[in-house]
Amino acid sequence: MKPLANNTTNNVPETTIPSCDCCTSLVGARRLQRREFLTAAGGAVLGATALGGVLPAGRVWAKAKVEPAAAGTPESLVKVLYEALSPKQREIMCFDWEHVDKDRGLLRTRVANNWEITEKFINDKEFYTDDQRKIIRGIFEGIINPEWHSRIDKQLADDSEGYGAKNSIAIFGKPGSDKFEFVMTGRHMTIRCDGNSADHVAFGGPIFYGHAADGFNEGPTHPGNVFWPQAQAANKLYQMLDGKQQAQALLKEGLPKEQQVAFRGKDGKFQGLPVREMSSDQKEHLQQVMALLVEPYRQSDRDEVTQCLKAQGGLDNCHLAYYAQEDIGKDGVWDIWRLEGPAFVWHYRGAPHVHVWVNVADDPSVKLNA
Repeated sequence: MKPLANNTTNNVPETTIPSCDCCTSLVGARRLQRREFLTAAGGAVLGATALGGVLPAGRVWAKAKVEPAAAGTPESLVKVLYEALSPKQREIMCFDWEHVDKDRGLLRTRVANNWEITEKFINDKEFYTDDQRKIIRGIFEGIINPEWHSRIDKQLADDSEGYGAKNSIAIFGKPGSDKFEFVMTGRHMTIRCDGNSADHVAFGGPIFYGHAADGFNEGPTHPGNVFWPQAQAANKLYQMLDGKQQAQALLKEGLPKEQQVAFRGKDGKFQGLPVREMSSDQKEHLQQVMALLVEPYRQSDRDEVTQCLKAQGGLDNCHLAYYAQEDIGKDGVWDIWRLEGPAFVWHYRGAPHVHVWVNVADDPSVKLNA
């Protein structure tokens, strides 16, 4: 990793947990059936050679005409995309590395649960050419673990009319240089591809993922939610705790706002149960939970999370908290929980549907300006 940069920014308006106001505009959006969506999207992706992945059975794959994409990494595809853009396109979706938006702050590092980083959606055929959209799909699939492609497609179909319909992108810096980053946003999505350009942070900066699979207000079992197994695994760990540990881990009040993911540092006051006080089998299960949390992303990002955690003392320097508030169905399966350390925050909010805010670095002096 590179020397520390103190420029991570988050200008998300603070809201209370239950409201989820910034999702409501899309609650009534048309939802594509799974088969319909895959048929529409099948011709808009790169071949497996370009992505280094395995082709799922039954999908139609079209190879982009831009052959340099065969280099295979998302970063190489960002460079191919950048070089294929017209001057007019660059004016709209390309920015300097330190570009500051007058309303949204340092645009490259902003994160939110429903936002458009630029005004043009990926599926806008009047703005992007077919080849450009294929390259963008290649970048997207390169960031995501191949085993999760269909699950993220389902999330996008459920939440925002399918991949590309309500997703926008931006490029910061000049791809191929030592400072560049690709960002994709939308409802329940902020993901990044930075080639380790963003100093000291995992994922290129703070990210967001979520899903409203069964309507805006999901039931206690969150049917069809692709991210709910993460919460199930975390709740299994709660059941493994003894009575004293459960009393320390479960908070009946003091629920933080979901977007409150700035780092507290090594001297911070953390909620919940210190991981160092867990037994060996409990710690082993927490490692399994951690593996599920990072599983949707490519291996290099997963490795970077591990490196960041190691630099700040590992999971032993983290705390795990569950929140009794917003317990859907009053079933004791905690919909909201939080794993936090000096420079690590993974805040999982499952009420009324899943929102997850992530901020990971290897040094707590990375700033998040809320």
